[in-house]
Parts: sequence; C-alpha cells; structure tokens
Amino acid sequence: MADNGGNTGNTGNGNGGVGNGGNAGNGGNAGNGNGGNAGNGGNTGNNGNGGNAGNGANGSSGTNAGTTTIPIIPSTAPAGMLMITQPPQSATSYYKIAPGNLITFGWNASYIIVHPTSLTVSAFCNNGNHYPVGSDPSGRIPGDATEVVWDPYAYQTAHPQLPLPQDVCTLAICDERDYTASRRAGYLSPNTQLQFAMYTPQPYTPLASGWTCAICNSGVSTAAHPVFVSLVVTLFICFFSGLNLIRRGNVVRVHQD
Repeated sequence: MADNGGNTGNTGNGNGGVGNGGNAGNGGNAGNGNGGNAGNGGNTGNNGNGGNAGNGANGSSGTNAGTTTIPIIPSTAPAGMLMITQPPQSATSYYKIAPGNLITFGWNASYIIVHPTSLTVSAFCNNGNHYPVGSDPSGRIPGDATEVVWDPYAYQTAHPQLPLPQDVCTLAICDERDYTASRRAGYLSPNTQLQFAMYTPQPYTPLASGWTCAICNSGVSTAAHPVFVSLVVTLFICFFSGLNLIRRGNVVRVHQD
C-alpha cells in the first residue's frame, strides 16, 4: 500500500508540537509513493529536531527559577534606626555579675526597608575591649530579633582570660555591614546610644575569718564619729543659748533700775 516510508515517517524535520515543521514532516499526509498513505514525513515529526522541546517550544533552554526582588527605596526615605526600650535610658543601669543574673536588652526598629539577615550585638567597654552579647560566640542574632538575653556570669566563667570589667560599657547593635556602616536610606544604622555598668559583688567574709571595719577601727579618731560630733554641736548650742538668755536678763534689769 505504501512506498517510501509507509505509515511512519517519524524522523521528519518537524519540531514536534511547536517548531519549524508544525505537526507534520516534509511530506504531509501524502508520500512520494504511488498513492501511499504516508510520505517521508508521516503524520508526526515526533523525532524531529528537538521533539516537543525544540527551539521555541515548551521546555526551552530558559528556566523558571525565581529571582531576588530588590526593594525600591524612595529618595526621601530616612535611614533605618533602632530605639532602645529595655532598659530605660533615663539613667545608667548597673548590673551585677553573678550566677543567674541575666540581662535583657530590648529595642524597636523603624524606617527599615532592606531588612537585615542578622544583627550583631556587642558591649564596648572603657577598658578598650569589646564583648559579644548573647549566647552566640560572635554576638549574632536573627535580623528580625527585638531583644537579646545575656548571661555575663556565664561568659566570664567561660572566658577567664578576658574577664568583664567593673566599668561603664556601651551597647552596640549593627547589621551584617558592621559597626562602621554609614547611614543609608532604608538600611539599619548602627546604634550605640545605650550605656550600662557592671560590677562584681565582694564575697562575704565572716568576723572569724578576719573581717574588719574600715571606718571603725583604732586608726580612725573618735572625734570623727557621728555621735561624738552631734554631742559637741548640741553642747555648743545649749551653751550659747544660755549665755544669750543671761545677757538679755541683765539688759532688762538695767532698764528697770
């Protein structure tokens, strides 16, 4: 019934469903034979150049992978900032370095358009050293965090070679661009507004172990004792008050005479 190719001209130059050949090969439905049902192209060019994934067809060389969206920052946008909410900044807070004495620092963020991937929290102290704040050895916390809890006693125990100072420190918070990052619209600016102090309590020393009072030992003069000073002042007031009364009485008596 069919000459060259018969019913299956499966290797035509058609690109399958979409491409340079449409749905059929070079010969369409009629082949080169004497009335054969199919020519060299057959009914489908399934094995043509690329099949269903030929140039310009489904499954082309492009991919559907997502791309990173860059936020649009208005030209009038202010720089992002943090406002410390804990502890209050009305006065310097003093924290005791002792077991179980945790410190919580909290804040609110404003005007941040490009959200940071992480934050770094450190304590810069007057002794010239800086210390990571929080449980992470580098002081890093998630970028959307609004507080950090610090155990200074645990840190000091784990780092005896770098003890925490009994001094005033500055809390510093920055994003992944570091503390030296310049102010930029929509980005978090480093915050160094909070100052706090730490101290180590003195251990208890019983009297039996040799504890002595620094202000009440024999080396301090009795005249400096508050009770003695009060007694002397009282005696002087009584003396001068009585003397004044005697003088007034004498003056009245003279006038009467």
